[in-house]
Amino acid sequence: MSLVTARRAEALGARLPPLLVAAERVAATVAQGVHGRRRVGQGDSFWQFRPYVQGDALGRIDWRQTARAGRAFVRETEWEAAQTVLLWRDISPSMRWRSRGAPVEKRERAELLLLALAALLLRGGERVRLLGGPAGAAGILSGRGAAGTLSGRGALDQLAARLAHTASTEQDPGEAGLAFPDQRLPRHASIVLIGDFLAPLPEIEALIGRLAAVPVRGHLLQILDPAEADLPYEGRIRFRGLEQEGDTLVPRVEGIRGEYGRVLAEQIAGLKSLCAAAGFSHALHRTDHPAEAALLGLYTTLAPR
Repeated sequence: MSLVTARRAEALGARLPPLLVAAERVAATVAQGVHGRRRVGQGDSFWQFRPYVQGDALGRIDWRQTARAGRAFVRETEWEAAQTVLLWRDISPSMRWRSRGAPVEKRERAELLLLALAALLLRGGERVRLLGGPAGAAGILSGRGAAGTLSGRGALDQLAARLAHTASTEQDPGEAGLAFPDQRLPRHASIVLIGDFLAPLPEIEALIGRLAAVPVRGHLLQILDPAEADLPYEGRIRFRGLEQEGDTLVPRVEGIRGEYGRVLAEQIAGLKSLCAAAGFSHALHRTDHPAEAALLGLYTTLAPR
């Protein structure tokens, strides 16, 4: 471990207690207005029919519905047991930036929301699992860096410790982004992805397509700094790339604000379209807005439609 990495790990460890306190406070605020989630599993109450897919047990096929529809259907029931929710947040260099108008870095807000969501899920008897690690974003599909499923008392502390462990490893900016080598996620799981999602849309489309093919239920929370959303600068500004894009000198920022807004709107609209096509949800959150609203929306979206 390098000296720089060691200092980063020490700094992360020092801020974990207040981060945990903040996450539990946000979760407690949201928990007052939400209830338990209905979900599919091994209960007794009928929930829905769904098409049979390879790997389903033949004994789960509902032959009456199959004969009526002309294709195989599986009968699903409401799950009384716990479900595992897979959690991932982007730790690429771009997430470590914040403007003067933002209270926190994007990554700090991502970690706060991830921990607060985990707190809500754990209170409801769910199990959570952190994805990602030293392997970077590739951990989403490979499962690398996921040190097992957590549940019960003390799970939130363990999850926070794992966040610190994965974030303490320096990531090469050249390897940052969305590169996913294989598929090892459990089918029909729920996965929550938190990041800025400013990568080129074809890269994000490849990710969403591969996740949808597993298949998993995906939920994307896009986090932006207010300066990224509004480009509030004036005059001559040098923009420094955080992931080997290089620097860009703009003589009059106000002259490109309209075009910048159009490009950002296209990025967000394209991301929403990709999510909709795959049956995923998408939500946008700014770091200068309250974390509670984003958490409530994300938690309620996890409930089956």
